[in-house]
Amino acid sequence: MAALGSPLRTFRGLLRELRRASGRPYRHTPAYRHVVAAFRTHRVTSEKLCRAQQELHFQAATYLCLLRSVRQHAALHQEYHGKGERSPEEVAGLVGFRLPQQPGGKG
Repeated sequence: MAALGSPLRTFRGLLRELRRASGRPYRHTPAYRHVVAAFRTHRVTSEKLCRAQQELHFQAATYLCLLRSVRQHAALHQEYHGKGERSPEEVAGLVGFRLPQQPGGKG
């Protein structure tokens, strides 16, 4: 299994993605409150070694990966989504070609 890194880094990454996903102040969203409460509940204290913290960290890292992937997919889709029918000249220009000129100046 790959190393998950620091729980604090995962927590900050989750908050960063929530901030990017939310159009309004993200600290008032239920998702923010849930993430903060879950990390506070499962933190390791000097009195206990909590196995659930590692499970929470793995779930949080998985959710962070999902949020990043959804954001990147939306950006790629917006950039490369088809804009309808294109002319042959425009398609040739997209791939770096030029259409041959017809004799007699017709093209």
